[in-house]
Amino acid sequence: MSQTYAVVVAAGSLRSPEPDATTVPHRWTAQGVTIEAPFTGAHLLHTAVAGCVLNDLYREADRLGVVLHGVRVAARGGFDGSWASTGITYAVDLDTPSASEDVERLLAVVDDVAEIPRAVRAGASVTRATTSS
Repeated sequence: MSQTYAVVVAAGSLRSPEPDATTVPHRWTAQGVTIEAPFTGAHLLHTAVAGCVLNDLYREADRLGVVLHGVRVAARGGFDGSWASTGITYAVDLDTPSASEDVERLLAVVDDVAEIPRAVRAGASVTRATTSS
């Protein structure tokens, strides 16, 4: 059975109350974003997906007129024996007074435009540079 690498990023009214959650500044929220994730490569990959979705939820909500009091995005996934990803799934919780059809539209737009999930879905080459600069 393979290990699952789960992360949670949250902002606003849904920020993590966990004392070991990391808080980072965020342009869309005054108190920043909390991150619940160990510092491993697998967790960082999933944090990138969840963080991008969270950012884009705030950006697109602003554009679409959807009010967000809080956002929580949980991402998880695993890897096979050769460390190829077996896929990443994410789930979104929102604290919003907006109508359900507006929220569904927001979620659909973000799933379509979120840059990091799009890049992961498309695949990318990763190469080592010959110098560090």
